[in-house]
Amino acid sequence: MNIRENLMHKQRIVVKIGSSSLTHAETGRLNLDKMERLIRILTDLRNQGKEVILVSSGAIAVGATALSLKERPRERSMKQACAAIGQARLMMVYQKLFAEYNQITAQILMTKHTMINDISRMNAQNTFNELLDMGVIPIVNEDDTVSTDELDFGDNDTLSAIVTALIGGDLLILLSDIDGLYTDDPRTNSNVELIPLVEKIDENLCSMAKSSTGAVGTGGMASKVSAAKIATFSGADMVITNGADVHNIISILEGKEIGTLFTANPQKEFNLMDYISTKQYPHIP
Repeated sequence: MNIRENLMHKQRIVVKIGSSSLTHAETGRLNLDKMERLIRILTDLRNQGKEVILVSSGAIAVGATALSLKERPRERSMKQACAAIGQARLMMVYQKLFAEYNQITAQILMTKHTMINDISRMNAQNTFNELLDMGVIPIVNEDDTVSTDELDFGDNDTLSAIVTALIGGDLLILLSDIDGLYTDDPRTNSNVELIPLVEKIDENLCSMAKSSTGAVGTGGMASKVSAAKIATFSGADMVITNGADVHNIISILEGKEIGTLFTANPQKEFNLMDYISTKQYPHIP
Protein backbone atom coordinates (compact mmCIF):
# COMPACT_ATOMS: atom_id res chain seq x y z
CA MET A 1 0.00 0.00 0.00
CA ASN A 2 1.45 3.41 -0.99
CA ILE A 3 1.37 6.55 1.14
CA ARG A 4 -1.67 7.99 -0.60
CA GLU A 5 -3.69 4.82 -0.14
CA ASN A 6 -3.16 5.12 3.61
CA LEU A 7 -5.45 8.18 3.53
CA MET A 8 -8.37 5.90 2.66
CA HIS A 9 -8.37 4.61 6.22
CA LYS A 10 -8.36 7.93 8.07
CA GLN A 11 -11.18 8.14 10.60
CA ARG A 12 -10.98 11.51 12.40
CA ILE A 13 -10.80 14.17 9.70
CA VAL A 14 -10.56 17.96 10.01
CA VAL A 15 -11.47 20.02 6.94
CA LYS A 16 -10.66 23.72 6.80
CA ILE A 17 -12.28 26.04 4.27
CA GLY A 18 -11.37 29.70 3.88
CA SER A 19 -13.35 32.79 3.00
CA SER A 20 -12.13 32.83 -0.59
CA SER A 21 -13.43 29.29 -1.11
CA LEU A 22 -16.82 30.07 0.44
CA THR A 23 -17.69 33.25 -1.40
CA HIS A 24 -18.07 34.56 -4.94
CA ALA A 25 -15.07 36.69 -5.85
CA GLU A 26 -17.22 39.16 -7.79
CA THR A 27 -19.68 39.99 -5.02
CA GLY A 28 -18.32 38.58 -1.76
CA ARG A 29 -21.60 36.75 -1.21
CA LEU A 30 -21.77 33.11 -0.16
CA ASN A 31 -21.36 30.51 -2.89
CA LEU A 32 -24.37 28.42 -1.93
CA ASP A 33 -23.82 25.82 -4.65
CA LYS A 34 -20.30 25.09 -3.41
CA MET A 35 -21.46 25.07 0.22
CA GLU A 36 -24.20 22.57 -0.62
CA ARG A 37 -21.70 20.28 -2.35
CA LEU A 38 -19.27 20.57 0.56
CA ILE A 39 -21.99 19.74 3.07
CA ARG A 40 -23.16 16.75 1.06
CA ILE A 41 -19.60 15.39 0.97
CA LEU A 42 -18.99 15.90 4.69
CA THR A 43 -22.33 14.32 5.58
CA ASP A 44 -21.56 11.33 3.40
CA LEU A 45 -18.24 10.89 5.19
CA ARG A 46 -20.22 10.78 8.44
CA ASN A 47 -22.53 8.21 6.83
CA GLN A 48 -19.42 6.09 6.18
CA GLY A 49 -18.67 6.13 9.90
CA LYS A 50 -15.89 8.71 9.78
CA GLU A 51 -15.65 11.55 12.30
CA VAL A 52 -15.67 14.99 10.69
CA ILE A 53 -14.83 18.47 11.97
CA LEU A 54 -15.25 21.55 9.78
CA VAL A 55 -13.16 24.65 10.48
CA SER A 56 -14.84 27.45 8.57
CA SER A 57 -13.78 31.03 7.99
CA GLY A 58 -16.14 33.58 6.53
CA ALA A 59 -17.80 35.36 9.46
CA ILE A 60 -16.21 38.75 8.82
CA ALA A 61 -16.71 38.47 5.05
CA VAL A 62 -20.37 37.53 5.40
CA GLY A 63 -20.96 40.32 7.92
CA ALA A 64 -19.25 42.88 5.70
CA THR A 65 -21.42 41.84 2.77
CA ALA A 66 -24.56 42.04 4.90
CA LEU A 67 -23.61 45.64 5.79
CA SER A 68 -22.87 46.39 2.11
CA LEU A 69 -19.26 47.29 2.86
CA LYS A 70 -17.17 47.61 -0.28
CA GLU A 71 -13.99 46.23 1.26
CA ARG A 72 -12.90 44.08 4.19
CA PRO A 73 -12.86 46.19 7.38
CA ARG A 74 -9.49 46.97 8.92
CA GLU A 75 -10.38 48.39 12.33
CA ARG A 76 -10.75 45.70 15.00
CA SER A 77 -14.05 47.07 16.30
CA MET A 78 -15.56 46.96 12.82
CA LYS A 79 -14.13 43.47 12.21
CA GLN A 80 -15.71 42.29 15.45
CA ALA A 81 -19.05 43.85 14.57
CA CYS A 82 -18.99 42.18 11.14
CA ALA A 83 -18.01 38.87 12.75
CA ALA A 84 -20.92 39.09 15.19
CA ILE A 85 -23.34 39.60 12.30
CA GLY A 86 -21.65 37.23 9.89
CA GLN A 87 -21.13 34.27 12.23
CA ALA A 88 -24.85 34.06 12.98
CA ARG A 89 -25.77 34.28 9.30
CA LEU A 90 -23.08 31.76 8.32
CA MET A 91 -24.23 29.21 10.89
CA MET A 92 -27.83 29.70 9.83
CA VAL A 93 -26.89 28.70 6.28
CA TYR A 94 -24.77 25.77 7.46
CA GLN A 95 -27.51 24.40 9.71
CA LYS A 96 -30.17 24.79 7.02
CA LEU A 97 -28.09 22.92 4.42
CA PHE A 98 -26.89 20.20 6.80
CA ALA A 99 -30.50 19.69 7.97
CA GLU A 100 -31.48 18.77 4.41
CA TYR A 101 -29.34 15.65 4.89
CA ASN A 102 -30.55 15.07 8.46
CA GLN A 103 -27.09 15.87 9.81
CA ILE A 104 -26.82 17.57 13.21
CA THR A 105 -24.16 20.25 13.59
CA ALA A 106 -22.75 22.24 16.51
CA GLN A 107 -20.93 25.56 16.69
CA ILE A 108 -17.62 25.84 18.58
CA LEU A 109 -15.98 29.26 18.79
CA MET A 110 -12.43 29.33 20.14
CA THR A 111 -9.83 31.86 21.18
CA LYS A 112 -6.26 31.36 22.29
CA HIS A 113 -7.58 31.56 25.87
CA THR A 114 -9.55 28.37 25.19
CA MET A 115 -6.24 26.58 24.78
CA ILE A 116 -3.98 28.27 27.32
CA ASN A 117 -6.44 27.80 30.17
CA ASP A 118 -6.21 24.19 31.36
CA ILE A 119 -9.87 23.90 32.34
CA SER A 120 -11.15 25.53 29.15
CA ARG A 121 -8.88 23.36 27.00
CA MET A 122 -10.04 20.18 28.72
CA ASN A 123 -13.67 21.23 28.40
CA ALA A 124 -13.20 21.97 24.70
CA GLN A 125 -11.54 18.59 24.16
CA ASN A 126 -14.34 16.80 26.03
CA THR A 127 -16.98 18.70 24.06
CA PHE A 128 -15.38 17.73 20.75
CA ASN A 129 -15.20 14.07 21.79
CA GLU A 130 -18.80 13.98 23.01
CA LEU A 131 -20.09 15.60 19.82
CA LEU A 132 -18.12 13.22 17.62
CA ASP A 133 -19.34 10.23 19.64
CA MET A 134 -22.91 11.42 18.99
CA GLY A 135 -22.32 11.69 15.25
CA VAL A 136 -22.45 15.48 15.24
CA ILE A 137 -20.28 17.56 12.90
CA PRO A 138 -18.70 20.44 14.87
CA ILE A 139 -18.26 23.68 12.93
CA VAL A 140 -15.33 25.64 14.35
CA ASN A 141 -14.22 29.23 13.95
CA GLU A 142 -12.14 31.70 15.88
CA ASP A 143 -14.33 33.83 18.15
CA ASP A 144 -13.49 37.09 16.36
CA THR A 145 -16.06 39.06 18.35
CA VAL A 146 -14.02 38.85 21.58
CA SER A 147 -10.49 38.01 20.45
CA THR A 148 -7.65 40.51 20.86
CA ASP A 149 -4.22 40.83 19.29
CA GLU A 150 -2.82 38.83 22.19
CA LEU A 151 -5.50 36.13 21.92
CA ASP A 152 -5.58 35.70 18.14
CA PHE A 153 -4.59 32.40 16.58
CA GLY A 154 -3.65 34.50 13.57
CA ASP A 155 -5.50 32.54 10.93
CA ASN A 156 -7.71 29.49 10.57
CA ASP A 157 -4.91 27.41 9.06
CA THR A 158 -3.26 27.58 12.46
CA LEU A 159 -6.57 27.06 14.26
CA SER A 160 -7.40 23.96 12.22
CA ALA A 161 -3.97 22.46 12.97
CA ILE A 162 -4.40 23.18 16.68
CA VAL A 163 -7.86 21.57 16.63
CA THR A 164 -6.38 18.53 14.86
CA ALA A 165 -3.72 18.20 17.55
CA LEU A 166 -6.22 18.80 20.37
CA ILE A 167 -8.63 16.06 19.31
CA GLY A 168 -6.07 13.56 18.03
CA GLY A 169 -7.15 13.93 14.42
CA ASP A 170 -5.37 11.75 11.88
CA LEU A 171 -5.94 13.88 8.76
CA LEU A 172 -6.19 17.64 8.13
CA ILE A 173 -7.36 18.87 4.73
CA LEU A 174 -6.78 22.55 3.94
CA LEU A 175 -8.94 23.81 1.08
CA SER A 176 -6.84 26.58 -0.46
CA ASP A 177 -7.09 28.85 -3.51
CA ILE A 178 -4.35 26.99 -5.41
CA ASP A 179 -3.64 23.32 -6.07
CA GLY A 180 -0.97 22.88 -3.40
CA LEU A 181 2.58 23.90 -2.56
CA TYR A 182 4.64 24.94 -5.58
CA THR A 183 8.37 25.53 -6.01
CA ASP A 184 7.48 29.21 -6.62
CA ASP A 185 4.44 31.42 -7.08
CA PRO A 186 2.52 29.90 -10.04
CA ARG A 187 0.80 33.22 -10.72
CA THR A 188 4.06 35.02 -11.49
CA ASN A 189 6.29 32.16 -12.63
CA SER A 190 5.14 29.68 -15.28
CA ASN A 191 8.16 27.42 -14.73
CA VAL A 192 7.02 25.98 -11.44
CA GLU A 193 6.25 22.48 -10.25
CA LEU A 194 3.67 21.24 -7.79
CA ILE A 195 5.24 19.40 -4.86
CA PRO A 196 3.06 16.29 -4.41
CA LEU A 197 4.70 14.89 -1.27
CA VAL A 198 6.51 16.38 1.72
CA GLU A 199 7.95 13.91 4.20
CA LYS A 200 10.08 16.43 6.08
CA ILE A 201 9.68 20.18 6.46
CA ASP A 202 13.11 21.77 6.05
CA GLU A 203 14.45 25.29 5.45
CA ASN A 204 14.38 24.84 1.68
CA LEU A 205 10.69 24.00 1.77
CA CYS A 206 9.99 26.94 4.06
CA SER A 207 11.69 29.25 1.55
CA MET A 208 9.39 27.93 -1.16
CA ALA A 209 6.40 28.66 1.05
CA LYS A 210 7.58 32.22 1.60
CA SER A 211 7.73 32.88 -2.12
CA SER A 212 4.56 30.97 -2.97
CA THR A 213 1.24 32.73 -3.30
CA GLY A 214 -1.17 33.06 -0.39
CA ALA A 215 -4.92 32.85 -0.04
CA VAL A 216 -7.35 35.75 -0.27
CA GLY A 217 -8.00 35.51 3.47
CA THR A 218 -5.57 35.93 6.34
CA GLY A 219 -3.58 32.72 5.82
CA GLY A 220 -1.00 32.51 3.04
CA MET A 221 1.12 29.54 1.98
CA ALA A 222 3.67 30.20 4.73
CA SER A 223 0.91 29.86 7.33
CA LYS A 224 -0.15 26.57 5.74
CA VAL A 225 3.34 25.12 6.03
CA SER A 226 3.47 26.37 9.62
CA ALA A 227 0.13 24.61 10.20
CA ALA A 228 1.63 21.49 8.62
CA LYS A 229 4.34 21.50 11.28
CA ILE A 230 1.74 21.54 14.07
CA ALA A 231 -0.39 18.84 12.43
CA THR A 232 2.42 16.49 11.40
CA PHE A 233 4.38 16.91 14.63
CA SER A 234 1.23 15.88 16.51
CA GLY A 235 0.91 12.76 14.35
CA ALA A 236 -1.57 13.72 11.62
CA ASP A 237 -1.20 13.78 7.85
CA MET A 238 -2.11 17.04 6.13
CA VAL A 239 -3.10 17.81 2.54
CA ILE A 240 -3.29 21.21 0.85
CA THR A 241 -5.66 21.12 -2.12
CA ASN A 242 -7.68 23.51 -4.25
CA GLY A 243 -10.99 24.48 -2.67
CA ALA A 244 -12.44 25.47 -6.04
CA ASP A 245 -13.49 21.81 -6.39
CA VAL A 246 -14.66 20.42 -3.06
CA HIS A 247 -14.78 16.95 -4.61
CA ASN A 248 -11.01 16.98 -4.08
CA ILE A 249 -11.87 15.85 -0.55
CA ILE A 250 -13.28 12.63 -1.97
CA SER A 251 -10.29 12.18 -4.29
CA ILE A 252 -7.88 12.56 -1.34
CA LEU A 253 -9.76 9.92 0.66
CA GLU A 254 -9.75 7.60 -2.36
CA GLY A 255 -5.94 7.68 -2.34
CA LYS A 256 -5.57 9.79 -5.48
CA GLU A 257 -2.62 12.14 -5.91
CA ILE A 258 -4.34 15.46 -5.31
CA GLY A 259 -2.64 18.52 -3.87
CA THR A 260 0.39 18.40 -1.56
CA LEU A 261 0.54 15.70 1.11
CA PHE A 262 2.54 16.35 4.28
CA THR A 263 3.05 13.00 5.99
CA ALA A 264 2.76 12.59 9.76
CA ASN A 265 6.07 13.07 11.53
CA PRO A 266 5.31 12.78 15.26
CA GLN A 267 7.91 14.42 17.48
CA LYS A 268 8.41 13.25 21.05
CA GLU A 269 9.57 16.70 22.09
CA PHE A 270 6.56 18.43 20.48
CA ASN A 271 4.36 20.13 23.07
CA LEU A 272 1.42 22.03 21.63
CA MET A 273 1.00 24.14 24.75
CA ASP A 274 4.61 25.30 24.63
CA TYR A 275 3.85 26.93 21.31
CA ILE A 276 0.42 28.30 22.17
CA SER A 277 1.20 29.68 25.63
CA THR A 278 3.95 31.89 24.22
CA LYS A 279 2.41 32.25 20.74
CA GLN A 280 5.58 30.60 19.48
CA TYR A 281 3.92 28.48 16.84
CA PRO A 282 6.39 26.56 14.70
CA HIS A 283 6.66 29.49 12.30
CA ILE A 284 8.60 29.57 9.10
CA PRO A 285 12.21 30.27 10.15
